[in-house]
Amino acid sequence: MVLRLASRSQITLDFFERVAWQGEPVRIAPTALAGADAARAAFLRLLENPEVTVYGVTSGYGERAAVRLGRQERRQQTWAAAYRAASFGEPLPERVVRGIVLARLANLLEGHAAVSGRLLAAVAELLDRRTLPSVPLQGNGGSGEILALSHLFGPLIESRDFGEKEGLALINGSPCAAALIADAVLATRSRLRLAYAVFALSVEALRAPLDAYDAALEELWGDEYEARALQRLRVLLADAPPGRRPYQAPVSYRILPRVLGQAERVLEAASRTATESLRSVSDNPVYLPPSAGYPDGRVLSTGGYHNAAASAALHDLAVCWADLCQLAERHVEHLVFNATAVSSGTPSDRRELLRLLMMVAVGYAEEARGAAQPLVLPRGGPGQNDVASPAFLAWSRERAAAECCVAVLALLAAGACHWLPATERGLPPQLVQFVAETREHFPPLTEPRAFGGDLANLAEHFRMLVFARPVDRDIADGAAEADEAE
Repeated sequence: MVLRLASRSQITLDFFERVAWQGEPVRIAPTALAGADAARAAFLRLLENPEVTVYGVTSGYGERAAVRLGRQERRQQTWAAAYRAASFGEPLPERVVRGIVLARLANLLEGHAAVSGRLLAAVAELLDRRTLPSVPLQGNGGSGEILALSHLFGPLIESRDFGEKEGLALINGSPCAAALIADAVLATRSRLRLAYAVFALSVEALRAPLDAYDAALEELWGDEYEARALQRLRVLLADAPPGRRPYQAPVSYRILPRVLGQAERVLEAASRTATESLRSVSDNPVYLPPSAGYPDGRVLSTGGYHNAAASAALHDLAVCWADLCQLAERHVEHLVFNATAVSSGTPSDRRELLRLLMMVAVGYAEEARGAAQPLVLPRGGPGQNDVASPAFLAWSRERAAAECCVAVLALLAAGACHWLPATERGLPPQLVQFVAETREHFPPLTEPRAFGGDLANLAEHFRMLVFARPVDRDIADGAAEADEAE
C-alpha cells in the first residue's frame, strides 16, 4: 500500500513501522510539493541579499565557515555534500536505512530545508522497495551525521542537477538518530512481550507462589507501569495449576513486576522521544519560510543535528536489558540447581549438562552489563566540529545488550521447558503454544547431547519473532491481550 505524506505530524511510530519494517512506499501530497517549491523560491530571493550569510551556501563548510563564496563556488558546493562518505564498517540493517529516509522527509516536507518539490519527491521515491545504498554503523564520529548520510544520499546528489543548499539539506540534521531510537522502540515492544512469556514459564517451572503478582499490589504500589507489569504477568499465569511452593520464591522472582515495570516506564519515555525525533526539523542551517517582518524568510544556524535525547533513551533501554539479563541468569540458576528440579527424576548426567546453562547465561549477562555502561559525549575534531554525536554508539550498545538479553531468555526458556509438564495438562493456557514452540527448537534433554546448536536455534527463533511483522509475531498472546485491556 502506498502511504501519502502531507505533513511531518503524520510520521508516527506506526507510520515508521509500516515504511521501515514492512517496506511500504511513500508518496508526497501535491500540497506539500507545492509548498516546498514556494519556500524554495523565497529562499532563493533571500540569497540575493548581500547582507545575508547562510552557512554552507554563501559560505564554505566547517573551517571555511568564515569564507564567503562566489556564485560559481556556491553551485559547486552542492555536489561536495556527496563526497563525505568516509566512514566504513558493519552496515546498518535495511529497515533502519529506510527509517532514516523517512525521518529525512520530515525535515524537507514543510519548507524548512528550502529544497524543491522535485528533490522532496526524489527522496520519497527511494522508498519504492528499491535497494538502498549501504550505510555503515561504525566510524560515524562526526559532530552530526554527515558521514552516514553522505553514504545514503550521495548517489542521489550526484545523479541530479540540484541547486544551492539542496545537497547540504540531505546530509545535515539528525534523521539517523531518529530512525535508530524508533527502531529500538519497535524492537523493545516485541522483546518485552518475549520477556514476559519466558519469565512466566520460569515462574511455572519453579512452581513459585503467585502472591508477588496479586492485583492488590497495584493499589499498594501506586505505579502505573508496575501495575501494567502485574497485569501482564497475571494474564499469562491465569488458571495456573495448584501445588505451588509453600514458601516465598527467591528475590529474582518476587521483584519481576517492579523490574518489568521499570522497563515499561523506559519504553514509554523512549517512545515519546522517538515520535518527537521522527517529526523533528533538525537541519542546519534551518530555513524559516516567509512570515510577518520576513518577506523572504530567514535562516538560523542551529545544533539540531545533535539528538541528545535519542542517545539517552537508547542508554536507558540498554540498562533495562542488562537488568533483565541479570534476573534471567538468576532464574536459570534456581531452575538448574534447586531441590525441586533435582528431585524430578532427571538422571544425574543430564542434570550435570543442564547446569551448563548457567555458565552460558553468566557469559551473556556480563556482556550485557558491559554494553550498558554510561555513554558520555565523545570528543570531536578541531575548530567547529569539536563534539561528536553519540547516537550510533548508543544504538550499537543498546542492540548488543538487547541481543544478550534474547540469548539469556532463550537459555531460561530452554531450562524452564525441561522442568515443565510434558503435556498441556498442568500448564497455564496462555503458555501452551509458547512452550510447544520452544520445545520444537530446544527439545527436552531426554538423552545426553551437546545442545549449543539447539540453544542457538532457539535464540534465533526469538530474534525472528522480535523483528517479524505484527501478524506473525504471536509471542505470548496473553501479554498482548493485557495491553489491549488497559
